[in-house]
Amino acid sequence: MWRIKNENKSIKEQILALELSNGKSKIIGKENDLRLVISYSEKRAKKDRHNREKGLKRLEKQLKSGKLTKSNINNRGYNKYLKMDGEIKITIDKDKFNKDAKWDGLKGYLTNTKLSKEEIIENYGHLWKIEKAFRVSKHDLKIRPIYHQLQRRIEAHITVNFIAYKLYKELERLLKEKNSELSPEKAIDIAKTIYQIQIKKDNQIIKHNIIITNEQEELTQLFDFG
Repeated sequence: MWRIKNENKSIKEQILALELSNGKSKIIGKENDLRLVISYSEKRAKKDRHNREKGLKRLEKQLKSGKLTKSNINNRGYNKYLKMDGEIKITIDKDKFNKDAKWDGLKGYLTNTKLSKEEIIENYGHLWKIEKAFRVSKHDLKIRPIYHQLQRRIEAHITVNFIAYKLYKELERLLKEKNSELSPEKAIDIAKTIYQIQIKKDNQIIKHNIIITNEQEELTQLFDFG
């Protein structure tokens, strides 16, 4: 997502003049064949407003406690609403706070593609899936670090990891299909606690899963391996 408030004054004025309604978007042309797609969402505006007011309350609380000093006046987060009043008194710049309300609900996408603005917004909406895939591969499936040196072993390591991720996605699909509230991570953690015993009787091997907790029972019923 492009930080639209980092744009120059002219572009900012164009953005605020759009007066978009909920779910609508428009394109602003830029130099070097770049386009800036601006969208507006009432849900996002509500979230932006909530976060801004929450940040203001935190600053007001810190002011009352006397914890804020000159060093706190910077552009980090909601500290940008602080200002010096006289030589030593720190206050909150309410004008700056109120001006920021104009940006609630607005989101910018900077692109040089030929996609329509709807396609750009839709594709950006899928970004979290890509980020999740990297996160799962890195943390849950341990694709990194790779300690192998031979190319074929590195390729085998990545291939095994890819297959594991495919199985993870299939588990995620099945849980969703069965309307389960369990996440794949939680289901895997529960499965690790289920043990099976084998008893040999009259030349026959009897297998039995040890189910103790309600979570284990729920998982065995979901996938019918009790």
